[in-house]
Amino acid sequence: MGEDCYFPRGRSILRMVHEEKAVGLMYGQRALCVGAVKPLNYVGTTEHTHNKRTPFRRITHTGEMFEAVFFGSRARADHVIAAVDAMHARVVGELREDAGTSYPAGTPYSAFDPELMLWTVAVIADSAEWFYDRLVRPLSMQEREALWQDYLRFAELFKMPRSAAPGTYREYREWYEAQLAGEDLHLTEEARYMGYASAFQIPLPASRQAAKSVHDLVMLGSLPQRVRELYGLSYTRAQAAVCEAVIRSARLARLLLPGSLKRGSCIPEFQLVAATERRRIECGQPTPQLAA
Repeated sequence: MGEDCYFPRGRSILRMVHEEKAVGLMYGQRALCVGAVKPLNYVGTTEHTHNKRTPFRRITHTGEMFEAVFFGSRARADHVIAAVDAMHARVVGELREDAGTSYPAGTPYSAFDPELMLWTVAVIADSAEWFYDRLVRPLSMQEREALWQDYLRFAELFKMPRSAAPGTYREYREWYEAQLAGEDLHLTEEARYMGYASAFQIPLPASRQAAKSVHDLVMLGSLPQRVRELYGLSYTRAQAAVCEAVIRSARLARLLLPGSLKRGSCIPEFQLVAATERRRIECGQPTPQLAA
């Protein structure tokens, strides 16, 4: 799409990472699953959504918007950013009930809270990096630094002040690991249900169910141990061994694929998920979810 974009091809590590379909099809689900362990982020989002009955349409729509910023012209990206900014302006409120010991009822939240914005971009960055490292190739330390700087730029576009975030990749990793070890992590009942569903109950046609079982195993293996513990998910040595074998096979298979199948937009796949969800709803079999 030319050079008139925020993340130009050939110069942006973020674009290089997110143009890989192995990343684009997985990072968002994992980011939502991990991100839900911070109550203010989850509650602030779910309390102000109008799409609780179609959670995967919301997820895929978010993926489409992110692609517009990652890959699109500045004009297209700015249009999306303005729309998100308007949505964020409405995301302000207080917790209706306690969310663990760190967040009592009445705790305020805002989509423009720099700490909440940082957590959101951090789980995106960690998820994309995890899948690129395993399913494509390990990034060099120089690339990791450049990738984090791109994510800071991405976050700034959505009004997160750069001063609110770790300035270097190493500082980011230290901060992120400290967050995962923090005492404030907590899953509300709805967050536990929907965070799990976002990662493991993606609606796909019957013809793709075999592939989904592989997807689910890799997704499980990708989650940090602390996050698995919070969701009550077991991950045995046998599962870990199979997961590693699947990842090795996928990385080798990728070398044989034409570029059009391994790089580019994931919007066709997003649309398939949304269409499958819609058909299930029409048949009276919606994607499992809590009642709105």
